[in-house]
Parts: sequence; C-alpha cells; structure tokens
Amino acid sequence: MILSRLRSVQPLHSPPPSILKTIMPNSTRSLPMPKTKPGGSSRLPPSALQVLFIAWLIFGSIGSIWSFASPLMSVPDEPAHAIKAAAVARGQLMGTGSGVQGDPLVVQVPGYIAGLNVRSCFAQHSNITADCAKPIDATDRGWTEGKTSAGNYNPVYYGIVGMGSRGLSGEPAIYAMRIISSWLVGFFLAAIFAAAYSLRHFRRPVISAAVALTPAVFFLTGAINPNALEIAATGAVFLSLCAVFEQAASRAPLQRLPLVLLTLSASLLAHTRPLSLLWLALAAIAAVLCYGFGTLMKTLAQRGFQIAMIISAVSCAFALWWVFYAKSFDSLLAGAPIPAEDAAVAMLDKTVFFMVEYVGVLGWIDTLPPPATLYTWVLGFGALLFLAYTARPVRGRWTMALLTVTVIAVPTALQASSSEKLGWIWQGRYALAMVVTLILAAGVTTRFRQFRITPWSKSMIRWGLVLGVLAHTYIFLEGLRRYTIGIQDHVNWTEMFDPRWQPPLTWQGLTVVYIVVLTAGAVCLYRLLTTKSSRPKLPGTHGEHAELS
Repeated sequence: MILSRLRSVQPLHSPPPSILKTIMPNSTRSLPMPKTKPGGSSRLPPSALQVLFIAWLIFGSIGSIWSFASPLMSVPDEPAHAIKAAAVARGQLMGTGSGVQGDPLVVQVPGYIAGLNVRSCFAQHSNITADCAKPIDATDRGWTEGKTSAGNYNPVYYGIVGMGSRGLSGEPAIYAMRIISSWLVGFFLAAIFAAAYSLRHFRRPVISAAVALTPAVFFLTGAINPNALEIAATGAVFLSLCAVFEQAASRAPLQRLPLVLLTLSASLLAHTRPLSLLWLALAAIAAVLCYGFGTLMKTLAQRGFQIAMIISAVSCAFALWWVFYAKSFDSLLAGAPIPAEDAAVAMLDKTVFFMVEYVGVLGWIDTLPPPATLYTWVLGFGALLFLAYTARPVRGRWTMALLTVTVIAVPTALQASSSEKLGWIWQGRYALAMVVTLILAAGVTTRFRQFRITPWSKSMIRWGLVLGVLAHTYIFLEGLRRYTIGIQDHVNWTEMFDPRWQPPLTWQGLTVVYIVVLTAGAVCLYRLLTTKSSRPKLPGTHGEHAELS
C-alpha cells in the first residue's frame, strides 16, 4: 500500500528525500569529495614515489650545502675516510700494515690526497679559523703513500664516493666526493619519509621522521664519512619493513616501492661500518615487535618479500665475511688504556650528556650546539618518547623498551670491552643510527592516536615547522661562525662580516640558500601533513583504527 501511494506521487526510482532518509538513514549521506581549487583542479595527496623524489631533492641539497659550509677535513676522521675512498676507487680495497695495534694501513694515492691528514690544524680548537690550512696543491697527482685508520673497513661505500676523485684533482675532487656522499645519503633519508608515508596512519610517523633528523645528521651528510649512510639506511630499513608488515597484515598486495627501499637500504647498510650488521638486526627486530610474529609469518609467505630477503641475506653474508677477513673490528687507532669498570661507569654517567652530540656537536667535537637548538630537540624528543611509552596497543612499548636499552647498554658494553686495549673511543654519533630508529619507532607506536586536521592542529604544525627551520639555521650559522672568525670569549657575531675564512659562495650566500631549502622542505611537509587523505581503507583494517583527518 505504501509503495502504491509513493507511485502516485513520483516514480519509484526517485522517492522523496524524507521517505528515503526514514527507510535508509545512511543512503543520503554525501560522499567525501576532494576539495577543488577555484580553477576546478583537485589537489590529491601525493604518491609515495613523489614523496621519495621531492624529499631526495631536499635532503640532497641540504647535504650539498653542508659540504660547502664545512671546511675540507673539518669532520671527525674525514681525512682517513677520504684517503680510503680515493684508494678504493683506484682498486686498493685494503692496504698494507705493520700488524701493530694503532698503526694505520698504508695505501697508494695521489699526493694531494695523501696530504689531507695535515689539514686538520683547526681540529679541536674552536678559536682557530679554517684559514690556517694550506691550500691543496691540485698539481700534486703523483703516487704517494697515504695512511688511513679506515683501511680495514668495508670498501662498498668508499668505492661509490671515491669515484668523485677520478678525473678531478685538488679541492674539486674532495668536494665531488662530498657531494656524491650527500646525494647517496639523501636518497635514504628520503626513503625514511617515503616509507613513513606508505603507512595507513602516516602523520605521526612522518612527524617523528622530521624530528629524528637532527642537525648532526645533516652535518654528517655533507662529509666523507659512512656514519651518515649508516644512520639513514638504518632508519629506512625500520620504516620500510614496517610498511611491508602493515600491507601483509591487511591482506593487501605488497607494494613494490617499500620492498625496493627495504632491499636497497638493508643491502647497503650491511656494508657501511662494522657495527652496521648489529643495527640492521635490531631495526628488523624492532619492526617485528611493532607488528607481531603473526604478521612476520604472513609476510614471509609473500614472494616479493622472499626475494627481498634473499638479496639482503647475500649482501649481509658478504659483509660479514669482510668483517672477519679484513679484521674490521681491530681498531687502527689506540689511546691510553682505561679499566673496563671505569669506562662502563663513565659511559652510563654520560648517557644524557650524549644528547648534545645527538643534536649536533660540530667540527672535531669542538663546537657545541647553541642552547636554543639543543632545547628544541630535547622538547621534540621528550614529547614523542612520552607519547610512545604510554601508547596503546601495549605491544608497541616493547619496541620502545628494546631500542631504549640498546641506546644505553650497547655503547656502554662496547666501550667497556675495548677500553683496556684502545682507551676511550666512543662518540655519540656512533649510536645515532639507533637514536634515530628510536624516535621513528615512537612515531609508529603512536600512529593510532587521534590526529584530527583542525585549525588548531594546523597552527601547531606551522609553528613547529617554523621552530625547526630556525633551530637548523641557528646551528648552521654557529658552524659558519666557528670557522670564519672562531668561537671567542666574547660575543662576536658582527665580526662575521669581516671573516678570516670564507667557504665557496660565501657564508652569506650559503645561509640564504640553506634557509630557502629548509623553508621549501617545511612547506612540503606542511602540505603533506594537512592534506586530507583520500586513500581507500585497506582490507582487514579495524574501524577503531580508522584515520581521522
């Protein structure tokens, strides 16, 4: 009877909205549509591949700027790494040595490369400017004996970077090696963001990635040193593995990009430094703890993941063989011996102090970060860690516990075990790979917390990005001040306009370019975090974990 009356009013296929709302209350709910600009074009969220490419441009540029801002050989152990890179690029994977502890290996390199060890006249003296170093003689290309304490390290990184010294000579060759290293590291820093963005709930992981990349990471990115690649690749392994696990848990097909990033980062991480295999294992275990062993079993059944694991395993096997073949754990440096128990107590006592080095001690550990920059990252780290330690589901807290113990206990154990033979060897940057992974894990652990896109949250993001740009710029200027006029007992910022040393493009030009690149990165990050996601809900995703935007 009701239907016959409705037919008399209007056709059955188009009932009145009031009747339709009564019978099916959800049928008239409007579907979400992408916002359109006045011109009629819609702004869709970027793909993970686009995020990877844009982030690579930004991080490669940041590393290149730091490579020009830091005087040549002004980064810890850079002369040894540069000599090693030039030697490997010329076919010398190792070198010859006396076998005596503390004696570096000897390689045959061009004369201007062999002489890099004498350019550290300003090292550990923050009041001495970079003009004390003599110019590099680009004409000195004859074969000369060069000594390197990195002679027994894995040659893969050095072979890539050392190609910059082929066909060039003098300072251009050194800068070329630095820039190659910057863009290599920049790719894996970008991979961290691309993998974080691949997660269903991506905003907190992306924020944690931005906080994790401290000025110390950028400073090392601009140098010839495998430490930066180790940091970037470790973070990329962890987040790429998280992205793969999430797709496997949701029964969705595994996307190719996270698998490729996982394979590349794991394969190269194994070849960076002797400790890198340990960091690789810990990053993988942390990702498994985040998603559970059941998810691991589901992922192992996927053919794409099996291929990635086979390639990574072969690479790790070669890296492990090299460690034992070249005796990479035998340090080629030696200091005054320290009793093991004294070293352990000293390391535990310095646990919090190492935060200064995690943020950014420049030069040869001789230039402290400005307090404002340090407090910015203390605030950021503290907020993320507090949220992670109280996060639900509780499973994520096991990941945080593992990585926290790693950051505290592993450096203590390594220093104590070697102190009686080698003396004090530990620097905060050696654990930076795990510190970055700890902060990234905080973002993954808290990804299910509500993150609504509101005017208030947008304002918080804007001001947070402004604070980050200012903090990065401040420490960048502090590094330039240290080398242009020196850190003196009085406030001498105005003296920078009459510098004793100038980097390429001048310190003023580099500062302007650095601010522009940082601002561009901040704008991209803001758009990424505030654009409402239109990605479809993955199969198997629980409603209570639906993304709020």
